[in-house]
Amino acid sequence: MKIALLGYGKMGKIIEKIALSRKHEIVLTIDHETLHELTAENLQKADVVIEFTTPASVLSNIEHCFNADVPIVVGTTGWYENLPQVKQQCVDGNKSLLWASNFSVGVNVFFYVNKLLAKVMNRYPYYEVQVEEIHHTQKMDSPSGTAITIAEGIINNTDTKNEWVNVLTTDDSDDDANVAPNQLLIESLRIDSVPGTHTVIYDSEVDSIEFKHTAHNRNGFALGAVLAAEWLHDKKGFYSVEAMFDFNS
Repeated sequence: MKIALLGYGKMGKIIEKIALSRKHEIVLTIDHETLHELTAENLQKADVVIEFTTPASVLSNIEHCFNADVPIVVGTTGWYENLPQVKQQCVDGNKSLLWASNFSVGVNVFFYVNKLLAKVMNRYPYYEVQVEEIHHTQKMDSPSGTAITIAEGIINNTDTKNEWVNVLTTDDSDDDANVAPNQLLIESLRIDSVPGTHTVIYDSEVDSIEFKHTAHNRNGFALGAVLAAEWLHDKKGFYSVEAMFDFNS
């Protein structure tokens, strides 16, 4: 495939390396220095676009790709309040978009097992559940999109929780957050150079259960994004990454 990269920072460069190793061609790279090259004509040189930028840029980038009628894989997080409008625009215009809070194969296995675990633990309400996420200090959104997906997987399979709340800290202090019984706590920590660690904790007076995913580097995210581009490029419609990872088939 011919791939355009919107966002050419650390993640974009890893995606480029993996895409080239899979025999794809990078026909366009856009960062803050090459924004003038973000045109419909240039986008149409690509079979698919992979977008990893910022919450402030993502909606404009999606609009550019829809106008150019080029499929787009969106890895940027922090914009999900706009999902319904973007979905409607995509469907109405017969465009192609796939989004994910995390494209990693391991994380998507984690998402699936997290839902199963929540169903099991729902039988034992004396366990209190919370989510903890740790990322590098340059991460712009809090909580992470991955943590939100994990939290929603718990809420949708638990009778005692119906919303999540986030507490952002800069260390591992033990200060208690003010969380109502119906709320699921997402504790976000920012530590330099951590690619991403997510833990679901079920705690009771007698024991604790921890379910954890630790990313060693960004390569898993990047490989998943390229796999998503390969999956999407000949399709029309609005998809979440769950469409790629059908564990029930």
